Amino acid sequence: MQIKMIGLDLDGTLLNSKKGLTPYTKKVIEKAIRKGVYVLVATGRPFTGVPKELREFPGMRYALTSNGARILDTETGSILIEHLLPRESAKKALEIFRKYDTLQEVYFDGQGYADRGKLEHIGRYHRNPYMWEYVLTSRVPVEDVVALVQGKGQDLDKVQALFADMDEREAAWRELSGHEDLTLVGSLGYNIEINAAGVNKGKGLVALGGLLGISREEIMAIGDGDNDTVMLEEAGFGVAMGNAEDKVKACADYITGTNDEDGAAKAIEKYVLGGGEEC
Repeated sequence: MQIKMIGLDLDGTLLNSKKGLTPYTKKVIEKAIRKGVYVLVATGRPFTGVPKELREFPGMRYALTSNGARILDTETGSILIEHLLPRESAKKALEIFRKYDTLQEVYFDGQGYADRGKLEHIGRYHRNPYMWEYVLTSRVPVEDVVALVQGKGQDLDKVQALFADMDEREAAWRELSGHEDLTLVGSLGYNIEINAAGVNKGKGLVALGGLLGISREEIMAIGDGDNDTVMLEEAGFGVAMGNAEDKVKACADYITGTNDEDGAAKAIEKYVLGGGEEC
């Protein structure tokens, strides 16, 4: 097996529980890049939500963002692949989200926006305190995201909602799942992410590989959440984190250590760099 490209989820995968990147993981990524492997983030986050050290990581030229809705060349700033959520579909999803106690976000052109009033109560919607700073520093606060969507008059990368109540999340999921123009995933367990129909990380990663002359069999994908399942299935070699959901582990070719054990880096070292101990 020769791996030529690696797609890395961020939260729960490349980043540890404190949302940091360890020196060991950085070193392994650097080694893989020096070996000529394309290494990229494959995340549900907008590009501006990717940590700066990864946006500017030497040799990490490509980024798959918003679950594959926007894939870009970070050197030139050009968009290589784009599958946007129609504005009317986004408005429909937001109207359903507004029936419940949610913090709603919309992503345009790689930037996330959220209601100012809900951001002031971030702890009500984000279960992980280490996510609070990330959200508050990467989202642009607005008075009304629905009005923003209406005013911009353009299609979106993605919309999502964070739920204060899990029963309400389940009810919203049932309602949204009846709409064929929407793709639903929930990478955090307490959120719902909405992309255009057919958009996912797996399709995006394979499509980028095609542009770079890399076959599906030469791609490794590493992840832990609901939005990573298709990516692990589509890639030639799928790696689930030790902290991954059971359904993610079930579709993986290999299960590595947790994100607090440098599991992603250890898998790369084992299968790409040809060293390291089995996790």
